[in-house]
Amino acid sequence: MTEQELFHLLALQQVEGVGDIVAKKLINHCGSAVEVFKTKSSQLAAIDGIGSVLLKNIKDKTVFEKAEQELQFIKSNEIKVSYFQDENYPDRLKHCIDGPVLLFTSGKIDLKNKKIISIVGTRQITSYGMEFCRKLIEDLAPLDPVIISGFAYGVDIFAHQLAMEHDLQTIGVVAHGLNQIYPKTHKKYVAKVEQNGGFMTEFWSSSNPEKENFVRRNRIVAGISEATIVIESAERGGSLITANIANDYNRDVFAVPGRTTDKYSQGCNNLIKTQKANLLTSAADLVYILNWDIESKTKPIQKQLFVTLENDEQKVYDYLLKNGKELMDIIALRCDFPIYKISGMLLNMELKGVIRPLPGKLFEAI
Repeated sequence: MTEQELFHLLALQQVEGVGDIVAKKLINHCGSAVEVFKTKSSQLAAIDGIGSVLLKNIKDKTVFEKAEQELQFIKSNEIKVSYFQDENYPDRLKHCIDGPVLLFTSGKIDLKNKKIISIVGTRQITSYGMEFCRKLIEDLAPLDPVIISGFAYGVDIFAHQLAMEHDLQTIGVVAHGLNQIYPKTHKKYVAKVEQNGGFMTEFWSSSNPEKENFVRRNRIVAGISEATIVIESAERGGSLITANIANDYNRDVFAVPGRTTDKYSQGCNNLIKTQKANLLTSAADLVYILNWDIESKTKPIQKQLFVTLENDEQKVYDYLLKNGKELMDIIALRCDFPIYKISGMLLNMELKGVIRPLPGKLFEAI
């Protein structure tokens, strides 16, 4: 994307009545943002949904003054910009009809060929939520996923911290420009996050963390990832909005169940009850449903020397050694284990390097 095109894209974003969907419609019809401003009103009027008021707004020259100011901010602060038609734009967001036309990023973000998950939840995270989140990220760490969240209080910042503890890339999607941080108390994490990933936003430097911006931010959190995980949530909350958006985008949603009497489990329990989320009891559930291959960050899984297997694991290993490739359901049946138990057991055995997954959800001993 050239600087001239970026300048006109910024100008287009400032046209009153032009959101992401309309902007994409105009660009696709005209070929570029530059051409949108060059095209005659009579030709633009032929585009479905483009009325006289919008045509008048497109001719408003003040949008170029605002665009010039933002372009200078981007250049002087070395902000990286991703355009929805560019190769460096997140793949999954490209398939979201209302995905941002432009994304502004800082840090060292690399999403190419990565497993990407979003972790969200209440700002009032409990010890139960913390313990589950800690175990989840610890168990997923060998798969080197990118952890996305909103850099808010509670579950968000805890997930970012855990990702950094395990040297995982983590991205904070913020509801304001990259010239500030909200909440301010989280400024102390900024440098480390940018070393391990970075920040992402669709908002200009003139945008403050207004209430409506957080809902818009949530669609990026939901759309950029393969799955959204809700750790804890009250009956109502922003994380449930993110889960609903993820469902609308046809993404997998997972929720951690809790006691019916626990305030911050009600939202998760309702997601599971209404079949808007998969029940998540361990990392194995996520790996199984997303059909992830188990890989080490540094080398392919190989059988370790002097591996210690639990009695149940030994039973499964002996069965696979004798019978060869087998489906998880059949393994559970032949070894007399419930599915929920066998899924976790197989994940542990894969991480120990004694079995490996195959296409079609088959497993074999190494």
